[in-house]
Amino acid sequence: MAEKRNIFLIGPMGAGKSTIGRQLSRQLNMDFFDSDQEIEKRTGASISWVFDVEGENGFRAREIKIIDEITKKQGIVLATGGGSVTFKKNRNILSSRGIVIYLEATIEKQLSRTKRDKKRPLLQSNNSNRDVLERLSLERNPLYEEIADFKIQTDNQSPKSVTNSIICFLDKM
Repeated sequence: MAEKRNIFLIGPMGAGKSTIGRQLSRQLNMDFFDSDQEIEKRTGASISWVFDVEGENGFRAREIKIIDEITKKQGIVLATGGGSVTFKKNRNILSSRGIVIYLEATIEKQLSRTKRDKKRPLLQSNNSNRDVLERLSLERNPLYEEIADFKIQTDNQSPKSVTNSIICFLDKM
């Protein structure tokens, strides 16, 4: 990959966007950003706190601003929040400013990867996590598909294997 194009990772919570994004950025010698971490850094508060105080709409407004800003950089890897694609503006920004990689994960794998994670506000409700993830999947999976340049299933692969598959895809572009 002679020219360093931006790489944006999308997909549901627990798909491995942050883990794979860090590995990808190291292997490609690119800067790594995580939109959720950037929001926490700039607000000085956790995502859960932002959700509690500002609600999901307040959080999403911050997310749109962060994604717009970060994606203007060159040669970066960005792991987005699972719900970032719910806004058309984010989908347009991501698809026009880089290569969009959809990390796909089954509900079962998402449940096992997120079961001890207390930092996911959408999983802190009184509803069952399975019900929440199934609802989000129905809403978001078509949006991931809509803007993805490449899709890869992460359930039964190590982060290293997924990273290598992404690099192979990028080399063929």
